[in-house]
Amino acid sequence: MTALQIADIKSFMKKFLLTDSFDRFLLLEGSITTFNTFQIDGTLRKSYYSRKEQDLLTERSLSLWGEVRPFCLELIKGKRTPLSFRFTLQLSASNTEKLLTQTGVRIPSEQVRGLLMNLKYDGHTLSCTTGTSLSVFSMDKKLDHAWDDMVRKYFCQQGIPFEVI
Repeated sequence: MTALQIADIKSFMKKFLLTDSFDRFLLLEGSITTFNTFQIDGTLRKSYYSRKEQDLLTERSLSLWGEVRPFCLELIKGKRTPLSFRFTLQLSASNTEKLLTQTGVRIPSEQVRGLLMNLKYDGHTLSCTTGTSLSVFSMDKKLDHAWDDMVRKYFCQQGIPFEVI
C-alpha cells in the first residue's frame, strides 16, 4: 500500500473528469459531497439492460469509470469546488492478468479480488492510496509492490505530479 498526495489538484481533476485517462478502470464505489452527498455504487444492475446488452456485459460486474464520469462531472462542475469526494477504482481483470504476467508475480489471477486505487479529496488535499485484495492470505508482498509501482508509473505517464506520503 502506498499513499500519494496529488501536487496539482486542478490538473488532476481535468484529467480525471474531462479526459479518458481513467476510463478503463472499474468503479467500485464513490461519493461526492456538494450541497448533498451523492453515493455511487459501481455494481452494474444487469436487469436494466436489454438481453443483447447483457450478453456484452458478461465480462464484468462493475461500471467503467468512463460510463459514470459524465454524471460525476455534472455533480462537480461549477464555480464551487466540492466539499469532498471519494472514489475507489479497480484495475480490470484483463489488466490484472497483464500486470501479473509482466511482473512475474506468481499469484493465480482468480485469487486477486482487486487492485484498488482510492482517491480522496477533503476540500483541501487530494490523495491516492493503493490497495490489494486477495481471496487467500499471503505473506508475499510482491503483488502489492508491483501494483504500487504501476500506479506511480501511470501517474508519471499521465503527467500527474505527486508526492509519496
